[in-house]
Order: sequence, then structure tokens, then C-alpha cells
Amino acid sequence: MCRRLAYLHWIVPRSRFFLLQGESELSTYTFHTGVARHLFCRVCGVKSFYIPRSHPDGVSVNVRCLDPGTFRITSVRFFDGENWEEHAGDLPPLPR
Repeated sequence: MCRRLAYLHWIVPRSRFFLLQGESELSTYTFHTGVARHLFCRVCGVKSFYIPRSHPDGVSVNVRCLDPGTFRITSVRFFDGENWEEHAGDLPPLPR
């Protein structure tokens, strides 16, 4: 199912993430280790960001949920999310 979601991750340090509104409309889902916190809109079901297990001190933002022109992508790194356990070590650390 994850392959079909087309989630385009942009992992940022938690200190640089600011949710301006809608926190009361979020629902949280955890599974397996409980480290990752998957946040969904209770109204429409979209997963626009979450706390990833690979970077629990960061926030993974779904770039597809951002308004065009409000950000700039400088590079894209492809990652085998289907085989996450085998490739988690390939992910770079968060910038400080």
C-alpha cells in the first residue's frame, strides 16, 4: 500500500516544523515499534506529515501537500521504502 500512496518525503528537524492550524483535527496511528507517529486528518484522511522511525527527532512532510511556490526542492534521493528495514541505514542524518 505504501507504494501507492505516492508520499514524497521531506524530512526536516522538528525544531524547524511549525503547524499553524488544524492540530485538533489530527488523529495518530502507531504500529510495530511505536516510534513512528503517523498523523492523519480526521476530516479527510490525508497524511500530510508524520514523525518517522528513521528520524524520530524530525518530521516527514509530504511535499505533495504543500502549496506550489512555497518551497524549493534542491535534490531528490530515491529510497526503497518497500524494503525499509534493509535500507533505513541509507538515509542521511537530519541537518542541524
